[in-house]
Amino acid sequence: MLLAAQAPDSTRGYAELEKELHSIGTAAGDAARDSASTRVKQLLGAILQSDSAFTATFPGVPISRVDAPDGAFRLFTWNVPYADGSFLYDGFLLVRRRNGQALYELRDMTAKITRPATAQLSPGNWYGALYYDVIPVKRGGRMYYTLLGWKGYSTVETRKVIEVLNLEASMPRFGAPLFPGGRQRPYREIYAFAAQASMLLRWDAARKAIVMDHLSPTNPEFADQPAFMAPDLSYDSFSWDKDHWRFERDIDVRGSDRGKPYKAPPKEGR
Repeated sequence: MLLAAQAPDSTRGYAELEKELHSIGTAAGDAARDSASTRVKQLLGAILQSDSAFTATFPGVPISRVDAPDGAFRLFTWNVPYADGSFLYDGFLLVRRRNGQALYELRDMTAKITRPATAQLSPGNWYGALYYDVIPVKRGGRMYYTLLGWKGYSTVETRKVIEVLNLEASMPRFGAPLFPGGRQRPYREIYAFAAQASMLLRWDAARKAIVMDHLSPTNPEFADQPAFMAPDLSYDSFSWDKDHWRFERDIDVRGSDRGKPYKAPPKEGR
């Protein structure tokens, strides 16, 4: 359900939205940050319910936004950092339909999703993240949108996510079995690592692959403990192969576009 708000004029609406987004990070106390996020939801929701929703440019507004290359959707995400080091994510998914457009509020249910790697989710039951890129792929004539996201998690752990968005049904779905696995293929890929580390996860246009740092424990005795996982100076990739993302270990990134400018992941606290 969207929160009621009057549609703002463009200049004033963007200024208020920018102010409230900054307030989320600077407000004194969790309650004040939640209030600022609620106001962001009201202001942004009003803009996205207007006739200009697909053409609004949001100048100067510090929000994570991904636009589908084919114009099928716009995806807006932001987060609320709490005093204990945890995060809550919020967002909107604006979808272009044959008879107009549909707006969905994203509700972060991370704490209640017990098996996130194999769960098919909805806007109301969402594995929250800040998305910064999208790679469209086709499988059996159906379009899937692969999303790359950043997910601050706790004081000791950060996550990166490769998510999948499917718009074919009446209700958008997050997650699809496009990744290699055993009896049950993962619906999304989730990488957990030490909060003080930084993991590369990006689309390499020259290679036509998703390239990522390979994570290893900083000490063998801490294997599988996210707080002690970090990049080990080797790289892996996913390349689209007809109907799935094909995994390749220990790739050579020399000669790729890894060094070129790209849309950087959002920083913590945005």
